[in-house]
Amino acid sequence: MGNIVAIVGRPNVGKSTLFNRLTRTRRAIVNEQAGTTRDRQYGKSEWNGREFSVIDTGGWVVKSGDVFEDEIKRQVALAIEEADVVLFVLDAQNGITDLDMEVAQILRQCSKPVILTANKIDTFDLQYQSAEFYKLGLGEPFILSAMNGLGTGELLDKILTCFKSDAKNETEEELPRFAVVGRPNAGKSSIVNAFIGEERTIVTDIAGTTRDSIYTRYNKFGHDFYLVDTAGIRKKAKVSEDLEYYSVVRSIRAIENSDVCILMLDATRGIESQDLNIFSLIQKNRKGLVVCVNKWDLVEDKQISNIKHFEQTIRERLAPFVDFPIIFASALTKQRILKVLETAVHVYENKFRKIPTAQLNERLLPLIQSYPPPATKGKYIKIKYVTQLPNTQVPTFVFFANLPQYVKEPYRRFLENKIRSWWDFCGTPIQIFIRPK
Repeated sequence: MGNIVAIVGRPNVGKSTLFNRLTRTRRAIVNEQAGTTRDRQYGKSEWNGREFSVIDTGGWVVKSGDVFEDEIKRQVALAIEEADVVLFVLDAQNGITDLDMEVAQILRQCSKPVILTANKIDTFDLQYQSAEFYKLGLGEPFILSAMNGLGTGELLDKILTCFKSDAKNETEEELPRFAVVGRPNAGKSSIVNAFIGEERTIVTDIAGTTRDSIYTRYNKFGHDFYLVDTAGIRKKAKVSEDLEYYSVVRSIRAIENSDVCILMLDATRGIESQDLNIFSLIQKNRKGLVVCVNKWDLVEDKQISNIKHFEQTIRERLAPFVDFPIIFASALTKQRILKVLETAVHVYENKFRKIPTAQLNERLLPLIQSYPPPATKGKYIKIKYVTQLPNTQVPTFVFFANLPQYVKEPYRRFLENKIRSWWDFCGTPIQIFIRPK
């Protein structure tokens, strides 16, 4: 189960710098100007073998004093509600401001663990300035410089102690879990309703550990699995920005808890940046993928050429991972919705497909001899043997070579494409490792 850490605080205290430091990326734009972060950033962080998601809250645009404060309150409230741990970031160089006091007041009432972080302690002398933060009543401040990394390790240790133990969800038998994800209004609720629809089904609502993932047992037509429904559970936020934020946070949870993700696209709107965000989350978490283009009943031109064009557009936007099924369905008319479930089951089976080592070598070695990896610095690379690792999260293949460090990404992709062309791994990611023999 994934844990979520939210970074909150007033503008310009270094939230985005801390986000970049924790996720080891440079995705969030960092600027001297207050309120640079408009869109929420989501990333994954890993420490001592434990992964968690980090959200950088932003989007506080100064128009007038009152609007500004309301916006802050709502943002902080949202972050608190969805996160497991809240990092309250303060600027040690500027000390406490009225806005800090207001944020602190909200945080004192919340039941989640709050970690006070005194940021911008870029020199040794500044550390004594953090003492004044004790008066916020939120415990001991952690000394930190997000800029040069001082204190990050201690902070990460502390974050891990705040997480509840990684208890697996209380779903019964180890059944496959399919998550229906997508941005708001792509038809997630309608398709889940259509799946479990009028034909009387055995439905057990096992509320997941998070309040927003409801596990619905689907047990008919010879199938037995859980649908992780992230749709229409709490329509709390009516504001479009908040809706988008919610949809992504919910998707993070649902994706982490699932085996296969059914990504819903809206046929009338095509593929949008929000869809790409969710797709990249599915990829980062190495989950199976079925793309379902919903609302196909609303598209006038249903010619084969149009379908082909639509498919091609989707694959181009989601490249380089293109080996996944796309199904054109309609939750309203129930057109092809069973196909969606059958395909999800098939993708789930592909995740556990094992190829005998003899078969792998028999097919791939002659091919590798005909098309060896390009020589680097006059050295020839020889791949002698290939095998599939047992008990991995996704199909994982190891190629043994004399100079593994010289095998570049394009060649790995070539190997992956060949594996896919011979064996059915449709919809599931594949990992390829090159190891010294």
